[in-house]
Amino acid sequence: MKKIHVISAYIFSALLFVLMIFCLYPQISYADTPQDVKLEYDSGAQTLAVTITHKSSFPSFHHIKTVEIKKNSAVISTNNYDTQPGKSPFIYTYKVPAAEGDKLEVTATCSLSGSKTATITVSQTPIQKKTDDDSARVTSPYL
Repeated sequence: MKKIHVISAYIFSALLFVLMIFCLYPQISYADTPQDVKLEYDSGAQTLAVTITHKSSFPSFHHIKTVEIKKNSAVISTNNYDTQPGKSPFIYTYKVPAAEGDKLEVTATCSLSGSKTATITVSQTPIQKKTDDDSARVTSPYL
C-alpha cells in the first residue's frame, strides 16, 4: 500500500511539473509549425505564389514571421511579417525573375515554433492558378 502511495506521488509531481512548464511557456501549448507550403511559378509574369497553411487563433501573436526565398541556393529575399491573414491557407505573391532550370526554395518560419520549406524548379510553361477566394491573397514587392 505504501508503494502505491509513493508511485502516485511521483506521478502527481511529474504532472504538476509539466503543467508548470505549460504555464510558464504558454506558447508551447498552442504553437504549431506551418503545416504546408506550396509553390507555383508563373514564368510569363515572373511571379512566385507561395501558399502557406498555418492555422492560428491569434494571428497578430502567432503567425508566419518570415518567408525566405532562395534562387539556386542564394538568398534573394527575406520578408518579415507582424501578422498573417486570418484564413488558412493564404497566399503571398512575390516578383521573382527566374529562368528555366532555376531552383527556387521558400522557407516559411512561424513566430513561435518551427518552419517548413518547399522547392520548385522553374519551367517555361506559364502556370495559371485559379483561386476560389482572393481575399486571402497578400502581395509583397520583390526585395
